[in-house]
Amino acid sequence: MDLSIAAILAQDGITTGAIYALLALALVLVFSVTRVIFIPQGEFVSYGALTLAALQTQKFPATCWLLMAMGAACFVVEIAGLVRHPERRRHAARTLVMLVGKYLLFPIAVYALTQGVFLHPLPMIAQIALTLLIVIPMGPFVYRLAYEPIAEATTLLLLIVAVAVHFAMVGLGLVMFGAEGSRTTAFSDATFNLGTLSISGQSLWVVGTAVVLIGALYLYFDRSISGKALRATSVNRLGARLVGIGTTQAGRLAFTLAAGLGALCGILVAPLTTIYYDSGFLIGLKGFVGAIIGGLVSYPLAAAGSILVGLLESYSSFWASAYKEVIVFTLIIPVLLWRSLASPHSEEEEE
Repeated sequence: MDLSIAAILAQDGITTGAIYALLALALVLVFSVTRVIFIPQGEFVSYGALTLAALQTQKFPATCWLLMAMGAACFVVEIAGLVRHPERRRHAARTLVMLVGKYLLFPIAVYALTQGVFLHPLPMIAQIALTLLIVIPMGPFVYRLAYEPIAEATTLLLLIVAVAVHFAMVGLGLVMFGAEGSRTTAFSDATFNLGTLSISGQSLWVVGTAVVLIGALYLYFDRSISGKALRATSVNRLGARLVGIGTTQAGRLAFTLAAGLGALCGILVAPLTTIYYDSGFLIGLKGFVGAIIGGLVSYPLAAAGSILVGLLESYSSFWASAYKEVIVFTLIIPVLLWRSLASPHSEEEEE
């Protein structure tokens, strides 16, 4: 391997590592706030990429149907909660109006908007905005349907539910998008030469967007009230409740941010590789390896670990392409071993 090949592999590794870093940050966020190991994170990658691909080929994205179905299911669950808890009926009229707007009218409005514009050629920014508008609300809907009713359950039960949600979303992805993969139009066709190294404009878009989002997340958690509330919930869930922070609202917000990051990752990665209905799982799993390096609590370590995963995958594909996945996922074993030896504890001792 000469220096030029090493530089090309490093560029590919940093580009894919930036995608994994965003997914790792989303996984850390969800776990720290809700204790959910969010396995379906990768499905939002696939949904975002394939929804954008459908819009670019002027096909109606089936994710709109799923959004309306999930909204209707959330509405039914909320109405059942009103009936079951008489003390909540005091403000039933106002609550009902809010529920109708959030769970029924909003998905219908998104459906109507998409139905009206999908046959027309849209600028790239409009396609991306519409894709995010369709996919991001699915995050809090998933939380309301699958996790909010068992928010205080054990981590093991939350993990089992996460696996079930993953399989459900993969199956729905196959029904909505079919088995054929799609690739979207690149944000930029420009190419920049740095000595013997050629850098694509799409790679710069990926890395630049990742850096901007990581900086925005830092400012959000450090400066905003809702960000500080999320951080407080992740540090001490009971203490956050005692000082008036709604852990349910924090969970919904965490899932909203995770869905947004997942969909955006799909949009960024779709011009670089063909995305299938189940491609997001493998991409999300590599983000999970980066999150594990950060102990599912440290954002900087998770981002750094994800860059390491991207570089390791890139160089492994050159030296031993048949074993690159094995090499990447084997990385998790020494990390877990080191963490278990460095901080031995048990759930019984914590309680």
